[in-house]
Amino acid sequence: MPNDDIHLRIENLHVQFHMEEGIVHAVNGVNLVLNRGRTLAIVGESGSGKSVTAFSILRLIQKPGEIADGKITLYPRKRKPIDITSLNEKSETLYELRGGLVSMIFQEPMTALSPVHTIGNQICEAILLHQDVNKKESEEIAIAMLKKVGIPNAEQRLRQYPHEFSGGMRQRVVIAMALVCRPEVLIADEPTTALDVTIQAQFLDLLKNLKEETKTSIIYITHDMGVVAQTADDVAVMYKGRVVEKGTVRQILKDPIHPYTRGLLAAIPSMSERQKRLPTLDSVIGDTDIDTPWELLTLPDGREISINPDELTPQLK
Repeated sequence: MPNDDIHLRIENLHVQFHMEEGIVHAVNGVNLVLNRGRTLAIVGESGSGKSVTAFSILRLIQKPGEIADGKITLYPRKRKPIDITSLNEKSETLYELRGGLVSMIFQEPMTALSPVHTIGNQICEAILLHQDVNKKESEEIAIAMLKKVGIPNAEQRLRQYPHEFSGGMRQRVVIAMALVCRPEVLIADEPTTALDVTIQAQFLDLLKNLKEETKTSIIYITHDMGVVAQTADDVAVMYKGRVVEKGTVRQILKDPIHPYTRGLLAAIPSMSERQKRLPTLDSVIGDTDIDTPWELLTLPDGREISINPDELTPQLK
């Protein structure tokens, strides 16, 4: 039996893309645990495997990609555990999972919304699929959520199409669509990319309130360490398809151990220090081949790191 605190577990996840040039190992042996009511931030540079890991949870990896190995298990509040990786693509359980038990805020609103349907139709469709309400009630729920994410004149905007919204407004619609069914697990893939700082702050407050009200567990994908410090309880740092360091937000930000984590934090410009050349990440960790055997270490403070044995420092031995 799993620990009752665990909401989602990812074990030895491998995701590959079969290209003409060969196989791309996008995710290579990822192990993650999301605990109930907590926010897990997954951080790393572009191409590190953050979004591919998130897409795997909802089984959204499409050809030429595939989940080559591993197991993803969801532990819902009021039903038996769900082995997501074993579900048939047309199963009723997967249908209930997407948008119901687990929802996702996509990074790019232009591709997340249908251009030929009003936003009202798109949000209400999700509500009608996962909640026992009628059409009128679904519209009332949709309007309330649009107001929550900061869209003015929500009643009128409900009848409009995505092209009638600015980029930031479209992103708010995507956020509203993901939150409207009050999912148990919310995956936010860099959700504030198109938002100004004021709306970003409002969204982060909305996430905080949602977590407090419904005990929603959140996976927050970002490269913004400021957002990590503000929202996360736990942090997983990814590099080249691997999780290289895991720990609490305080452990990772205050006392990073892995060379890549230290390099990631060192690459952030400081307003309080004199301008100097920022280090590059390759200069910190080097060019590591995907087949290089890395060693998994559990440190006395509970955090985990994965590292090339040749790079072990006296601090880690």
